Amino acid sequence: MTPQQFGTETDGLPAFEALMAEVMATAERFGHREHVHLTWLAVRRCGVPAAVGLVSDGIQRTARYAGAPQKYHVTVSRAWVELVGHRVTGHGEGDFGTFADRHPELLDKRLLTRFYRPATLAGPQAKNGWVEPDLALFPR
Repeated sequence: MTPQQFGTETDGLPAFEALMAEVMATAERFGHREHVHLTWLAVRRCGVPAAVGLVSDGIQRTARYAGAPQKYHVTVSRAWVELVGHRVTGHGEGDFGTFADRHPELLDKRLLTRFYRPATLAGPQAKNGWVEPDLALFPR
């Protein structure tokens, strides 16, 4: 499927919801691994720039729907898409299990602390807008 085919709907569902349904078909709960899986699917199907918007908008909508809009974090959402996207690019893993086995660091919820100081991520600038890493650059 090309990015143009992916668009905003898949089989009548908005793309984020379709990805979420695909991930949850084999999961009992939506934890960190499932978040990375959803991001992996989004990046593979529409590329990193579009996946940033797709995943970020979907998570923000989900948090708002759950009555917890304060949980949405702009920098954290984009950072995970960029980190997953870097590892997807140039790798032909056809299934998420193989991808996760090859990149176990992505399953560590604390991975962002290699790139950001805790105070940076806790700040309102990072929560409400994109902030570049302040400890180490993302691999590109």
